[in-house]
Amino acid sequence: MVAMKTLHIAIALILLVITGAPALAAGLTPGDVALKLQQTYNRTTTLTADFRQLSSMRMQRRQRQATGTLALHKPGRIRWDYRQPDRQVLISNGDTVSMYFEKNRQMMLMPSERYLNSDVTYAFFVGNGDINRDFTILPPDASPFQADGQYCIKLVPKAAHPQLSHLHLWINSATWLVQRIQLVDQLDSITDLFFTNIIINQPVADATFHFTPPPDTEIIEQ
Repeated sequence: MVAMKTLHIAIALILLVITGAPALAAGLTPGDVALKLQQTYNRTTTLTADFRQLSSMRMQRRQRQATGTLALHKPGRIRWDYRQPDRQVLISNGDTVSMYFEKNRQMMLMPSERYLNSDVTYAFFVGNGDINRDFTILPPDASPFQADGQYCIKLVPKAAHPQLSHLHLWINSATWLVQRIQLVDQLDSITDLFFTNIIINQPVADATFHFTPPPDTEIIEQ
């Protein structure tokens, strides 16, 4: 359940240890970076990538790790496949969001509109969000690492969110695509998403956004 809970507060990740607050390239403000990022995703119709997710809770040393793949086709279609450690599948086909948990033999269903409206980070990736409208854009905190060839900015939701406190984005300075997202919830739990093998604006089959669970799966409609 941890992996799918993360997707409700979102939907990102190359490290270089530095001291002080990471600086943006000369002449670029956090607002400039956010604008270029928004323009890139406005021009992006499809995206596929591999991801690695690290999750940690306050007062716990152990990190939980998951890996999988991501595919999206705007507007509104997205699929997250968690392969390790437990298979989980989240799909929005534009009308319905389905969340399948192989370990529990359950699949939850809800209207896509309800899901998208409750998650500002998820909305951005599928084309319904706007960074400047939905977030206050700030320089990164002193703690995040920033590698050469990346920009890092901090986003704080303008409307209070029950789970998301803030997030950091690491953006590739050549492609203006997000390589890492770090999400911090109201309990200071941290989830990092690292994206690799990112491909944009290439065909993604419609069948990608449909999933039929095994016959013994319990279906739960919300």
